[in-house]
Amino acid sequence: MSKSPFISLCTEGTIRNAAESLMAGHLVAFPTETVYGLGADARNPDAVKRIYEVKGRPADHPLIVHISSINQLDKWAQDIPEYAISLARAFWPGPVTLILKRRDIAKDFITGGQETVGLRVPRDPIALALISEFEKISNSAIAAPSANRFGQVSPTSSSDVLEELGDFLTSADLILEGGTSSIGIESTIIDCSGIAPVILRSGYVTKEEIELELGVNNLVEFRETKIKFSGSFEKHYAPKCQVILGNEIIANGAFFALAEIETPIGMVRLASPATVEDFARSLYSTFRLADKEGFSTLNVCIPQGNGIAVALRERLVKAARGR
Repeated sequence: MSKSPFISLCTEGTIRNAAESLMAGHLVAFPTETVYGLGADARNPDAVKRIYEVKGRPADHPLIVHISSINQLDKWAQDIPEYAISLARAFWPGPVTLILKRRDIAKDFITGGQETVGLRVPRDPIALALISEFEKISNSAIAAPSANRFGQVSPTSSSDVLEELGDFLTSADLILEGGTSSIGIESTIIDCSGIAPVILRSGYVTKEEIELELGVNNLVEFRETKIKFSGSFEKHYAPKCQVILGNEIIANGAFFALAEIETPIGMVRLASPATVEDFARSLYSTFRLADKEGFSTLNVCIPQGNGIAVALRERLVKAARGR
């Protein structure tokens, strides 16, 4: 298949054309503040099927539905608890996905056959403009997982998307150029389908911030659940090279750590982020760089502490388990 063309300038006309492309059943890769997403009309089963085909994604693995505002929440979800409304008001637009009981509009081909649906309002201006334009012409929303092959490294730039999926997209599909994702790791996922919220996947919005907003302590994280959600597989986020964590340093490999940590003798340093937030922004690009440079191993010093460091540890542990 021919590679998807870039749209380098996201003008008003470009966004309109991308929305019309979605309406016609094509795929549009677009930037968000977390990672780039691969979008399709959430009410078009054939278009959504192509997402699964392009990604090589298991058919029972649900997609996140991207909406333009909290006002669209009850179109896709029902029996919404008050705490979920509070979370949406506090963190949308932003890197938080809420899992709620679905309405009939959210079909099995979106939810993986589950009775819940994941919803998010991204804060990236290009993503919001595209979703808003598409909602106006379609009475629908955009279903979008990350724009990479399933289980592999999420893309944080349009060039990552082209490199990863270019051979699987057609000339009718689009990639919107939106620079580098400002956060660099996927959204926090919160199960809001029960009487109390449960964090299923950590992200930029932290447990402490969620507890503060809701006025609770000891919010449950990572409880055993029957709900399938993005990033729930034991092995995920993995580059081709072997990711080695902690003190198991292998000489002559690549090295990735905060700037305050010295490079061990015999290692090739790939990045020196100054803060944990910078570490998150550069995580996936460093994975990709290690593969491009042909390293067989990437040694990573895991950031310590709470906050976004929890999300980084979660992803690094899964990456270290390999493909």
